[in-house]
Amino acid sequence: MNFSKDMLLLYAVTDRAWTGRQTLYEQIECALKGGVTMLQLREKGLAEDELVREAAEIRELCHSYGVPLIINDNADAAIKSGADGVHVGIEDAPVTAIREKAGKSFIIGATAKTVEQAIAAEKAGADYLGVGAIFPSPTKKNAIRITNEQLKEICSSVSIPAVAIGGIGLDNMNEIQGSGVSGIAVVSAVFAADDIQKAAAELKNRAKALIGQ
Repeated sequence: MNFSKDMLLLYAVTDRAWTGRQTLYEQIECALKGGVTMLQLREKGLAEDELVREAAEIRELCHSYGVPLIINDNADAAIKSGADGVHVGIEDAPVTAIREKAGKSFIIGATAKTVEQAIAAEKAGADYLGVGAIFPSPTKKNAIRITNEQLKEICSSVSIPAVAIGGIGLDNMNEIQGSGVSGIAVVSAVFAADDIQKAAAELKNRAKALIGQ
């Protein structure tokens, strides 16, 4: 699946913390029905073979909605499962090594918390940046916060698109208007919602207004 910055509009990142009434697969399908434009499967506790099996199933689901599947951290599992790409943090495998192994069409996202990291990620071959944490996040309580001014500086320092992440929801997303991001990445704002499909639809509409679509 060829990458375009429009895929970043509403980027949902999974978290099993809110499964119960529904399986993770069912929650993901609700999010896709609501209009999620990219999905990241984040499963830090799974063995690689289990992750590959799960990712292959979810890839089929995502592709039925025309949405790319990104795997968190594990590029080998992403490649083996046929996922569309991987998102790596600053301490994970270098983008250059992943690009050499996976090829040009593989989507690579990289975390950036500074202008220097953003520029380095672009030079290494990343397709997009994940920038944050913008607000306090229930999923990463110790995450370093990024001010709106820093977000603007990072976005303007590179030519690849950026997605804002970290505690973003309907109540605060207007605060990053004009920052230059191409979309928002959300976890709890979608997956902790009582009605996941409705939450995704509302977030997508607000995200369109936020970035001027």
